[in-house]
Amino acid sequence: MSEESMERSVQEALAHEGIAVEVLAAGQFSPRGHSGSLFLGGVAGDSLGGVAGAAGAAVGTVAGMAGATEATGALRGLPDHMVVGVTADAVYGFAGATKAGALAFQISREHLKATVHQRVDVRVLELTDEESGSKIELEGNRLPITHSKDVISELTG
Repeated sequence: MSEESMERSVQEALAHEGIAVEVLAAGQFSPRGHSGSLFLGGVAGDSLGGVAGAAGAAVGTVAGMAGATEATGALRGLPDHMVVGVTADAVYGFAGATKAGALAFQISREHLKATVHQRVDVRVLELTDEESGSKIELEGNRLPITHSKDVISELTG
């Protein structure tokens, strides 16, 4: 999905929420730990399913991956896949892999500290409200088509 399409999707979702602001950047993110749980769930599922042969291993791998990523999202209280949008005043997270759906979080930029941790296959983005100490931890894939780098650049400038 193009950056413009993703920004337009967030703009429309904000309008649906009654928020009339300009979207500066948008990108795809998941709750922190998503990619790690994908790997570990697949390994565990393959091992358990392998008892039933090759077909069992294949089914077990997919089931393990799906179950582990769902559990990670539930643990963090966030959807498995999100479109995150940045405006001049706030950061918004919407459920959805490419199209912004239901509003998952909204955090003001007034006291926001954005910290990035580089990992092998993802960038971890920590959004911390320095006044309250509340923290939202996300991970963005390094693939350019996710536009997670655009969001990170807008927040860390």
